[in-house]
Amino acid sequence: MTQGTTIPARYAAIITAAGRGTRAGDGPPKQWRDLAGLSVLARSIAAFSAFPRVVVTLAPEDMPRGIADLSGPVTLVAGGASRSDSVRAALESLEGSGVTHVLIHDGARPLVPAGVIAGVVAALRDGAPAAAPALPVSDALWRAEGGRVTAAASRDGLFRAQTPQGFALDAILAAHRAHPQGAADDVELALAAGLPVTVTPGDENNLKLTYPPDFARAERILAGRIPGERNPGDAMDIRLGNGYDVHAFTEGDHVWLCGVRIAHDKALLGHSDADVGMHALTDAIYGALAQGDIGRHFPPSDPEWKGAESHIFLRHAAGLARDMGYRISNVDVTLVCERPKIGPHAPAMTERLAEITGIAPDRISVKATTSERLGFTGREEGIAAIATATLIRE
Repeated sequence: MTQGTTIPARYAAIITAAGRGTRAGDGPPKQWRDLAGLSVLARSIAAFSAFPRVVVTLAPEDMPRGIADLSGPVTLVAGGASRSDSVRAALESLEGSGVTHVLIHDGARPLVPAGVIAGVVAALRDGAPAAAPALPVSDALWRAEGGRVTAAASRDGLFRAQTPQGFALDAILAAHRAHPQGAADDVELALAAGLPVTVTPGDENNLKLTYPPDFARAERILAGRIPGERNPGDAMDIRLGNGYDVHAFTEGDHVWLCGVRIAHDKALLGHSDADVGMHALTDAIYGALAQGDIGRHFPPSDPEWKGAESHIFLRHAAGLARDMGYRISNVDVTLVCERPKIGPHAPAMTERLAEITGIAPDRISVKATTSERLGFTGREEGIAAIATATLIRE
């Protein structure tokens, strides 16, 4: 994870790697196998490099190898006979450390995208006691017996579970202690303990390496992440997001619009600098990513953002898009107001938005319209903005 995502200081990651992976075929345990020059486990750890603490569970016999091979600030904990035993040991090691939330990840999922991790973190920061990524089931489902289909099953409401699964530390540790018999995953234990679990977006590339063919697929995915390369037959992912914002006028002598200071006989009222155009564009990018809005990432209740310059929000949204593997193809911002006149300032606004988002100016449109003296904008009570952003992952 890189510049688009900030991990709170009291969050930790737990990576489970104490299993033997017997279904993966001949060779060492799957977490130690080479995957394009790095071990599977090393890649899983690297995905959580932004976390202040990373705890890795290993089989006791693997401890010497872990000490020798694993780089970075990781804490090694001896795992148990089952996955649940290993996770509980890791959770116990964090009790009393000041950590408040944990993300628990399968060490055999080395290709987890940064956006999947960011989605879980965002849900926890929004107050969810538990959150986990998943993909809706799209295939038809059957029941079978003796090699024959016996019935069709409904796929409505069914999801394929992924990791990392995030929790408040005290809640998931209590759930593990209350159910020492374990479960298939930590969400199952959370549900047994009565915790509501928020579903966040998963990703098809976040596969769990289980069988021998999975390693070949992982190699192909890694090859496809090289800029300019794409696997034949892979679909291009195009996303469109819209944003809308309004700010009322108040006393003042200037307004900020799309990053440009414009002299005016009024100012715009807002918790930050009230740049209505930049706010709408930021929400358009978040919307295309299915990552909520500015308020999710920069709560207005937080005094830290009082009077903040809006380029902070837009840079974060653009960085999050990059972290999730998207490039911003083009953006379009329309300002709705009677005054000030936007046309003379549109080129400067375009250049400023290009600088912040990192895209070419010829991919940015800034324009204005009036509301023909109708409504609050027509009465010059405030300014509205509408924005659209197109994101592409190839």
